[in-house]
Amino acid sequence: MCSVVGYIGNRYCKKFVLEGLRRLEYRGYDSAGFACLNPEDNRLLYLKAEGKLDNLSDELENSSIDGFLGIGHTRWATHGLSTEQNAHPHFDCQKKLSVVHNGIVENHHELRQQLVQAGHVFHSETDTEIIAHLFEALLISHKTFKAALIELVNRLEGAFAFVSIMQDLPDTMILVRKRSPLCIGIGDGQMFVASDLLAFVKKTNKVLFLPDKSFALVRNDMIELYDFSGKALPIVIQEIDVDIDAHEKKGHSHYMLKEIYEQKNAISETIDFLKKIDSQIWSHLGISSEYAKELESISIVGCGTSWHAARIAQFFFETIALTPTKVNLASEFRYMNFFPSKNSLYIAVSQSGETADTLEAVRFVNDIKLPTIAVTNVASSSMVRESDGFLLTQAGQEIAVASTKAFSTQIAALFWLANRLALEKGIITRKQMDLSQEDLLVAAEVLENSIENYKFDIIQRHAKKYAAYKKTIFLGRNISYPFAMEAALKLKEISYVFAQCYPAGELKHGPLALIDSETPVFVFSHQDPLLYSKIVANTQEVKARDGHVVVFAFEGQDELCELADLSFVFPRVNPLLGPLAMTGLMQFFVYQIAKELGRPIDKPRNLAKSVTVE
Repeated sequence: MCSVVGYIGNRYCKKFVLEGLRRLEYRGYDSAGFACLNPEDNRLLYLKAEGKLDNLSDELENSSIDGFLGIGHTRWATHGLSTEQNAHPHFDCQKKLSVVHNGIVENHHELRQQLVQAGHVFHSETDTEIIAHLFEALLISHKTFKAALIELVNRLEGAFAFVSIMQDLPDTMILVRKRSPLCIGIGDGQMFVASDLLAFVKKTNKVLFLPDKSFALVRNDMIELYDFSGKALPIVIQEIDVDIDAHEKKGHSHYMLKEIYEQKNAISETIDFLKKIDSQIWSHLGISSEYAKELESISIVGCGTSWHAARIAQFFFETIALTPTKVNLASEFRYMNFFPSKNSLYIAVSQSGETADTLEAVRFVNDIKLPTIAVTNVASSSMVRESDGFLLTQAGQEIAVASTKAFSTQIAALFWLANRLALEKGIITRKQMDLSQEDLLVAAEVLENSIENYKFDIIQRHAKKYAAYKKTIFLGRNISYPFAMEAALKLKEISYVFAQCYPAGELKHGPLALIDSETPVFVFSHQDPLLYSKIVANTQEVKARDGHVVVFAFEGQDELCELADLSFVFPRVNPLLGPLAMTGLMQFFVYQIAKELGRPIDKPRNLAKSVTVE
């Protein structure tokens, strides 16, 4: 969601900035822009374009605009429509100062009014332009540049990261971070700046992650780092290795399809990683073995797909580790009554580790001095750095906006953690722990094999038919209900087909009114005999009203399959891993529907990969 890229050094920057923005396209955006200082006279030069990055690239290709100091941005609209006028960069009145910005300035309305009264003229609807004009005003009213910058960062409210370049400081780039990611890649006589280090992979592996509430003055060979009071901070440089091969589709039509097929291997690598850290797991997670043994409750927070993975994991912790577990939507967590309790643990689940709502939930719990653990896919993320401990999934870079392998590896990691906690508590034996790891590998095998077993049938016979339906209902019970929620979300995300999910037992309480022959009902089964019998009864209710039923069932569940207009049958696995086994085929079916409809699958409209604003 929005991307910032910058460069200062001994080479022309346009090519690098565009390349960096291209690598971050997966985050989502609807306009793009570039600005640099003219090497001859330091004048600000810029171009902006609505729509895809190709539009900006085409304009820049026909332009001589370039320089040794430049910034670029892809914008995901929050304040104002997606237009060229609202695209970044934004400027002060004199166009001597340029800003690109991620996040939200929450007090922008108040600041805009003050600046308009002072004579400033605005040219966009964005909150970003506020930063440029306020900086301009403060540079006039303060004796020193640094004093103006300190007041600027303290006047702005919200979560944001921005980069600024100025005609009057042609050898310096200004970086500010408050609760939104920003990092610096350190090269030889050059510095690379980005909201995600993927932008400068293979340029350097030396990275400085800006601390929260800090600003940096960056030159081609030097960095000054300060907190918001102006106190100098130490420069902590890390060496990071990132695999750029994930940015290749490797023969697949879309990144999403590639990532669907990478799940078996990603789950296997996640399990291998967890085995390696098994003996040091509690220090890795930032709690003691004694704390784990005495643990009385768990709270999990997440958004979207990660929330669904957390809802599934609730059954793991309560069934395996016998620990009461509550799952919260991160976007609601801080706005509900909070009842802290001793011997509790808070787990934040996020693919990127930068999800704004989830990160704010972590900070909220940290302030109360309760232990927090991040379950994420990105070792360099803010969530990893700010939590007490972390558990890394091994999904590799996920490019498609709709999460696939991040979801399945989150399930795998949380299932493993529930078993490891049960082992520590003495609830299960080491042999049972080892068996749980084997169960994960079996479920991963079923996940992949089910795609191979049914893919041609789906492609050749069913995708076109189901793409013609305008709305869809998804049903599940117990652990298959949050999985049904994830299936409905996937269909909405990439096909734009309206989908609604219900617990199957709630049909009689209203949703039965929606049943007709033109609304397919997807039913996700469960291996528990009692739950299965209830699911069969719910499916019979749908069929009695001329409903069209698609069933995801397990071997031996013939009665349910006989009710279906279309059924997919999976080998039996550990009942708690039924959702994991069904994951691949569910995603593949939804993918084929979206492909049949001609949707932009990897970059669905209005959505962003990394949601860095609340």
